Amino acid sequence: MTSDPIFTLDRHQGMALLRLARKTLAEALHIPWATADEEAPLDHPCLERKQATFVTLTRQGLLRGCIGTLLPVTTLRDSVQENTYSAAFRDQRFNPVEPGEFDELHIELSLLTEPEPLVFETPSALLTGLRTGLDGVIIKKGGATATFLPQVWEQIPNPEAFLSQLCLKAGLSDTAWQEPGLDVFTYQVQHFHE
Repeated sequence: MTSDPIFTLDRHQGMALLRLARKTLAEALHIPWATADEEAPLDHPCLERKQATFVTLTRQGLLRGCIGTLLPVTTLRDSVQENTYSAAFRDQRFNPVEPGEFDELHIELSLLTEPEPLVFETPSALLTGLRTGLDGVIIKKGGATATFLPQVWEQIPNPEAFLSQLCLKAGLSDTAWQEPGLDVFTYQVQHFHE
């Protein structure tokens, strides 16, 4: 199976995946959970395609966990389940999610296109090559790597600040994006949230 760079889901399929993520979280926390449409089928062939995803958990508007994959290595269904579990229990920035938080957690799913290299010769060309609000960005330098989903542009709309914060996230200096040897890749997402 391969990933289609323009692969998208309709709203019904997106909502079904959100229910799957919520059910995965409930089962991991040993919480009984059901909705009237819980049994809505998740049998569409597109859900068996390989797809990179990120799952973001927030609580009262604050990040509570975010884990994902940048390349399509498992089916969309499996990717959502694995990343939901990881966002709740394996994001090392946070303590594992507790059962008492279940009802306050908000789930967002991001489906990623395959990353494309962004070719640039100068820092200013890098800045103009980014599409603010549309592009997710991956940076790599030496053994350091980090990504920001396109949704991060909402909090950091300035491209210079965006790149500086991304470099810090990778463990680099905040000016590493202006220095030689940085590889940059961009991708887009389709996202669904509760």
